[in-house]
Amino acid sequence: MPSIHSLFTPGSDQSEVKRFFDALLKLAGSAAPAVELITQAKTLLEEGQAEQAAQLFAAAVQEDREKPEAWGGLIRALLAMGDEEQANDILAEVPAAMADHAEIAGAKAALALAVEGRKAQGARIGLEARLAADPADYEARYELATALNASGEREAAAEALLEIIRRKRDWNEDAARLQLLKFFEAWGFDDADTMAARRKLSAILFK
Repeated sequence: MPSIHSLFTPGSDQSEVKRFFDALLKLAGSAAPAVELITQAKTLLEEGQAEQAAQLFAAAVQEDREKPEAWGGLIRALLAMGDEEQANDILAEVPAAMADHAEIAGAKAALALAVEGRKAQGARIGLEARLAADPADYEARYELATALNASGEREAAAEALLEIIRRKRDWNEDAARLQLLKFFEAWGFDDADTMAARRKLSAILFK
């Protein structure tokens, strides 16, 4: 079976690629159009089956390259697999006309946060120690939020940023609120964690 990346590589074995997609379409239940592949891929991704989701999203891209949901989903699935490099490669292949679409912007934000988070994760113990010694160390709290998000601890990540906003709203030119908005974009504006954190943010800003 070809890799996800090989499906986007010029000169790849097209007969192998065709067999791959034929198998996927058969599994999907017929000559499933891109929208059906995307729906099934989203379900798989939500269930934690990132590799299978990536294959279906890739199939959807091949079926219809004008579907931003397919591109964005493929990038998110690759990130869930821990493959930042390939996710970045796929992002570079996104047609320019849809670069500003919410699905692509969200996936791009998720990729940026994954890179930031990986760097912060190694320093997590030190960040927690700094906060224990000084709860007003906003830089440590901000970096810890990024590390928590990269670990999938969304609620804790949002709470770390919300705590900065509660304590010192304008710290570092509103950095905590702006990072929280980046989280929302990466998670999806209709995501349950996003909506919960947005309610808390509104309560802080408008009390």
